[in-house]
Amino acid sequence: MIRLTAEPIVLDELLAAVADPKAGAVVVFIGMTRDNNEGRDVQRLEYEAYAGMAERELAKIASAAESRWPIARIAVVHRTGVVPIGMASVVIAVSSAHRGAAFEAARFTIDRLKEVVPIWKKEFFSGGAVWIGDQACRDGVWQTVDEASGAGRADADTDEGGTGVG
Repeated sequence: MIRLTAEPIVLDELLAAVADPKAGAVVVFIGMTRDNNEGRDVQRLEYEAYAGMAERELAKIASAAESRWPIARIAVVHRTGVVPIGMASVVIAVSSAHRGAAFEAARFTIDRLKEVVPIWKKEFFSGGAVWIGDQACRDGVWQTVDEASGAGRADADTDEGGTGVG
């Protein structure tokens, strides 16, 4: 199961998708929208995606995880549109015979998702909104976050469960 959805993510669907009688472990990563980031009171997140490409890239990541670790199954679902506080933005489920492979594959999947999948996150907070991720646009000129803010990456472990683009 590799999917983008504008609807709330149903965890039971992912668990069913990775169910396998040979699997002794299932690891689930859930990236949640939290109410704060970098000292701001976050009101909500909104995600935009280049849908066809995003799903293809997610499938490539899942395939890479299956090649690197002895996992049984993997499922990835990412939200688009408005994601309120306390709701899941992304869920990754991985099953395997043993927990180590499932944990490693899940971590690889979320990290790689942040790096390459064309999903963009906009954070709305009291007093404004900003795009969160590896690039920012100021006065019509695309810049890295470092260039735009003069600081480190704005998304480094500050978003809903560790995803910079998703």
